[in-house]
Amino acid sequence: MKIRLWKDRWIRRAFLTLLILTLSVIAFIGIGLTIKALPLLEDQSLFSILTQSIWSPLKGKFGFLPFIMGTVWVTVIALAIAVPLCIMASLYLVEYASDRLRNTVLPLMNVLAAIPPVLYGVWGVLFVVPLIADYIAPFFGSSTSGYSVLSGGIVLAVMIFPIMISIMVEVLQTIPAELKSASLSLGATKWETIQKVIIKKARPGLLAAVVLAISRAFGETIAVLMVCGNIPQVPKSLFDAGYPIPALIANNFGEMMSIPRYDAALMFAALLLLVIIFGFNLISRVILNKLEEKV
Repeated sequence: MKIRLWKDRWIRRAFLTLLILTLSVIAFIGIGLTIKALPLLEDQSLFSILTQSIWSPLKGKFGFLPFIMGTVWVTVIALAIAVPLCIMASLYLVEYASDRLRNTVLPLMNVLAAIPPVLYGVWGVLFVVPLIADYIAPFFGSSTSGYSVLSGGIVLAVMIFPIMISIMVEVLQTIPAELKSASLSLGATKWETIQKVIIKKARPGLLAAVVLAISRAFGETIAVLMVCGNIPQVPKSLFDAGYPIPALIANNFGEMMSIPRYDAALMFAALLLLVIIFGFNLISRVILNKLEEKV
């Protein structure tokens, strides 16, 4: 009996140690990036760095507003496209589709999730960019090269389809059949049951799927980099070029490091991205907890 208790005690401590090590990685990343970014923060105030629009490393001007807004534009466009489509597709697969269709589509979602991001970028360059430049932008009376935040948003939306649909389907399949039967037995139609029972019950899980998709969208680099235009400006319309933070890091890291404070600026960009993702997930967790309490 003592040996069994001793084993349980040490296994518990080992698991606790592994948990602490896992969490420490995030802390070490944050501390390392902060230390590397300190030279920039010593030269300029945090407020001016976040609100200035001029990006000119040769002149010592590092305004991050264009990159922040580029990230926000691309992410919001991607979510505006992906969330409604994924919810409707997931509801159809779970509530209306035959078993054969469902068993065919869901494995394809896993295949799409495994496609390298650079292939999505190539698809964006060959299809999405010309479509916007030749058809969509002229339809709205605008002229653009096609390399825009709209292109980045469309490509990113397609990239997050698989993970969002897979999670949403899993969530919807956990809704007890008794709840659906009870709603139908009271005279509700299929659509009313979906609206009033299924979506309401699955709301925390659906939001969790969106949160995971946004976390990926914030950090996606190669595909977005290839279609956004990469011009450091604050986008004013869907057809303007943008420059998301991950693209800034990927394009410039390792180059022009002889410029004073340039490496610190890139480290600050990485730290800013980490803080945005961490803060968003923290806020989302609070909202999820409140939704789960209501359900």
